[in-house]
Amino acid sequence: MNKTLILIVEDDRPVQNLMMTTLKAHNYKYLTAMNGETAILEASSHNPDIILLDLGLPDMDGIDVIRKIRTWSNVPIIIISARSEDNDKVEALDAGADDYLTKPFSVEELLARLRVTERRLMMGQAEQAMSSVFVNGKLRVDFSSGCAYFDEEEMHLTPIEYKLLCLLSKNVGKVLTHTYLTQNIWGHSWENDVASLRVFMATLRKKLEKNDASVQYIQTHVGVGYRMMKVE
Repeated sequence: MNKTLILIVEDDRPVQNLMMTTLKAHNYKYLTAMNGETAILEASSHNPDIILLDLGLPDMDGIDVIRKIRTWSNVPIIIISARSEDNDKVEALDAGADDYLTKPFSVEELLARLRVTERRLMMGQAEQAMSSVFVNGKLRVDFSSGCAYFDEEEMHLTPIEYKLLCLLSKNVGKVLTHTYLTQNIWGHSWENDVASLRVFMATLRKKLEKNDASVQYIQTHVGVGYRMMKVE
């Protein structure tokens, strides 16, 4: 039996039934909530490992549910919503969501997102238990010494490139929005900051992928942000 406990927050009964059937078939444990108030109560009392959250709930907007849960928990939240506009995705991610799945979605895609989130959870636990060194494929970041290595050769990074690499490394598998990144780098998020961010991200990507362009470490989500991919 899979020990991962998932909270399904969805008021559309057919969609909820599809998710319940899928999770049950793959041996996940799950709880359900039909509205935001119940979702917050279930999250606080049962401490789920992952939350699948619809944004269009009958009693409150899913964005508000994210914000309330984020006041006391870092549980991964995957948005499942019919809202497909970039600004909806950005708002949800900036509020604290970890990933975004647009309806209609395939069962395979839902399961893939859950596996990525589970891996990130396990990596986070292992990182806490072990040390301040992050390893992903040929990339190694030593947070305590402030050095990064690729294929055991030290990378020559500018201070901003290193800061970006650390932010991405500490959030593997999670889409980090332009706003989140620029605020963490420069302390504010103005329009020209996003243009600067693109330049720094391009140079960082070149340094990461110069020897092996077939391996993608940083994924671009156009209009939204960037994600560090897990590389075997």
